[in-house]
Amino acid sequence: MISARFLLKQLSKRGVSEITGVPCSYLTPVINKVATDPAVRYLRATHEGEAVASATGSWLAGATTCVIAQNSGLGNMVNPLTSLNSPAGIPVPIIVTWRGEPGRPDEPQHELMGEITPDLLSLMRVPNAVLPSAVSEAEEVLRQGWEEMEDNSVPFAFVLRDGTVVAEELNEPPPIRLPAPHKVVKDAPAESPTRFAVLNALLETLPEHAAVISTTGKTSRELFTIADRPQNFYLVGAMGSASAVGLGVSRHTTRPVVVVDGDGAALMRLSTFAAIGSQAGPGLTHVLLDNGVHDSTGGQLSLAAYADFPAIAVACGYRRVYDCGDTGEFMAALQECLRDAGPSLVYMKISPGSLPKLARPDVHPRDVARRFQEFLTNELVAEPSRTS
Repeated sequence: MISARFLLKQLSKRGVSEITGVPCSYLTPVINKVATDPAVRYLRATHEGEAVASATGSWLAGATTCVIAQNSGLGNMVNPLTSLNSPAGIPVPIIVTWRGEPGRPDEPQHELMGEITPDLLSLMRVPNAVLPSAVSEAEEVLRQGWEEMEDNSVPFAFVLRDGTVVAEELNEPPPIRLPAPHKVVKDAPAESPTRFAVLNALLETLPEHAAVISTTGKTSRELFTIADRPQNFYLVGAMGSASAVGLGVSRHTTRPVVVVDGDGAALMRLSTFAAIGSQAGPGLTHVLLDNGVHDSTGGQLSLAAYADFPAIAVACGYRRVYDCGDTGEFMAALQECLRDAGPSLVYMKISPGSLPKLARPDVHPRDVARRFQEFLTNELVAEPSRTS
């Protein structure tokens, strides 16, 4: 058997500065060690797909985050692995447990996933290997996995059997009480502007050193039409994951990070609000443009009318929350977010619809990812200070 300390040391030696994921009993020693040991930070995720997306954001910011997950959570990971990491060519290391491994008795809910785990990973074109319980063999498998990620720009899954890691006691510190939100602006909205007008206002307000991550569909297409820039990262897939990508980026950069989200996407991954409120970097601004419909698929109603997004952000610990009535308030809120510490939510009601004959990004997602990473990792000439 290997120790959690050995495994974390090996990961750290390969550049891993953070672990993110959802607990599994097979991973208990690793989680207990990383939750106690400050050498590698622990980013608690609300689901496994969020963990993959935030680790992807870390990579974009020039850092390495390792995802840990039970194989039951592979279903949650399919979407970002196949429609974000694959087209963008973004490698992330994954340690996934093998509950229900054939020949090893387990609970009935793990039987099917246990049978198909290696095949499912291979079907998603995620190279994988069982992590051995002997130190020298484990080192070699980790070396090969990292070589695969570096050579082919793909995620790699290290499959963890029961009993591979020696037990570790938990000595987790209590959660830090979050401060109350600094400010909530509640104005009755006037006639809602178009998304195109709000995106123009966004780019007019943001400084050149700010990073922008845009959600799938018409939002990314309109942002691309207005100004295709290295500062922009467009999610062409993985609907709902933009906020988690922004979470990951914000933890590894001093630049302002702005996520442009939509109501349908935000509802799909509503639990990420809790992860952002408790663990995002102070430079993260979550812009949520709510038109109440799924615009990219014909304008069908979403469930946004039943969700109070600003109240959800307040409840989840966002430091600043703004509910804007017009583009003037929207720009003023952005300016405050750039000046003061977040994470912040800037919520804006917009009208349904988009530009006719709207273009799609014609830069390949792999190229978008690499120019965005280069932008993020270039040193700022002067870094603006934020006050709490």
